[in-house]
Amino acid sequence: MLSGFIDIALKQRLLVFLGAIALAIWGANAYQKLPIDAFPDVAPIQVLVSMRAPGLTPEELESRVTAPIELAMRGIPNLVKMRSTTRYSVALLTFEFADGTDIFWARAQVNERLQQVRDQLPADATGGLAPIVTPLAEMVMFTIESEKLNPQEKRFLVDWTIRPAVRSLPGVADVNVLGGFVRTFEAIPSASAMAARAITTEMLENVLRANNRNDGAGRIRNGEEALIVRSEGRIRTLEDVRDTIVAVRGGSIVKSAMSPTCGSARLRATAW
Repeated sequence: MLSGFIDIALKQRLLVFLGAIALAIWGANAYQKLPIDAFPDVAPIQVLVSMRAPGLTPEELESRVTAPIELAMRGIPNLVKMRSTTRYSVALLTFEFADGTDIFWARAQVNERLQQVRDQLPADATGGLAPIVTPLAEMVMFTIESEKLNPQEKRFLVDWTIRPAVRSLPGVADVNVLGGFVRTFEAIPSASAMAARAITTEMLENVLRANNRNDGAGRIRNGEEALIVRSEGRIRTLEDVRDTIVAVRGGSIVKSAMSPTCGSARLRATAW
């Protein structure tokens, strides 16, 4: 057989020469795209869960949060190991899967079991799946420097322009923003004005929450066309907060900002 291949190669010299050139070009191209890592990621397939429960000691958090979650995760296929770290108000759980398990399938399984056990956790317990990271993942920090932008404008630029763009890059798990000022609307209740009008803090809170949304109102058909009708009530400016109607007393309208104020609204930049 070997002598036959040699005989064909000697008779078809041009074809062999062209094949060798094509093979060399393909090899050079593959070499340039070859991913080379001096420290290959040998971490196992793992899903991280971070939970917070303010005010709970490590012992309480272990019994009321960590233990129910670990019990709910038992029985997931390919789950080989579970470990957790419980500190004051914070619980970190790691679920390790067998090699070859699809990370997205594993996260879906963990998230499904986590939702099933939500009702058993304390009411103020928050958290969920952490980004897809490993112990060998890299962390990069950057700052925004500008003489024309103030801290609030820098935070707005990072939150709504830079962060979405960076998160769409391959290999980026998440982008956490620190510092700057976040623009917020705050309502400061006036106890005396609210008591005079029989308005509680809960009423003021519920009214502001209910009026900060857009609702649909169906469609109006005109032949083959249809117009979508909706009511826009989402708060956009500080005046929208002040003009929110809290209650009606004897034909008089009580708004969230009056004189004297029932619940004065103000714009504030909160630092993080």
